[in-house]
Amino acid sequence: MIVRVNGLDSDWGAEDLKAMGEVMPDAVLLPKIESASQIRTAANLLPEQLDLWCMIETPLGVLRASQIAAASGRLRCLVVGTSDLAKDLNVRPGPGREPLLTSLSLCVLAARAHGLAVLDGVYLDLEDDDGFVAACVQGRDLGFDGKTLIHPRQLAASNRIFAPSYEEVEEAQVIVDAFARAEAEGRGVVVVNGQLVEQLHVVQAQRLLALADAIEQREAGVKGEP
Repeated sequence: MIVRVNGLDSDWGAEDLKAMGEVMPDAVLLPKIESASQIRTAANLLPEQLDLWCMIETPLGVLRASQIAAASGRLRCLVVGTSDLAKDLNVRPGPGREPLLTSLSLCVLAARAHGLAVLDGVYLDLEDDDGFVAACVQGRDLGFDGKTLIHPRQLAASNRIFAPSYEEVEEAQVIVDAFARAEAEGRGVVVVNGQLVEQLHVVQAQRLLALADAIEQREAGVKGEP
């Protein structure tokens, strides 16, 4: 459970953080972050065991995304607030979100450079299922780990698109197994289905398998609840 609090510069920000220290969610989501100092200030006001997430939703926040991502070892995730960002940039994103692509990629780069997760922004038209699916596919292909949602009806499509497919899981396992055999034979590369596989591909495959395993365990836990 992640709780989004009011901004630290608001009348309620400090009190919100105090309340979070009492109820102890899994993490606290900080809005409108534009500097590393805001992250450090929030961290100092919260118990050490509480993780931080933050929203990047202004032009200045995007330009400072790497500094923000490196601000604290307790920061776990960047969340791109595309609605506010589009407003501040004075752009009309449209179906392909071309005016936002630079900002989206900069946030992904910052997250990856500092080992954080990164989530894409919301899709506001609840009646446009095809548009939502297209936005999820685009976000996945840009490197996002998932998408923030505004309604439960968006959950199924988002989970399906961002989760590894059965075929991807099978291929990843083949890559990991083939490379392990190659290493045992003293070889540093191997060919799988006509494609050269090196260590970097193994790392990607292992990450995909870990994700698939985490999803499977979570789904099993949810189904097992009374």
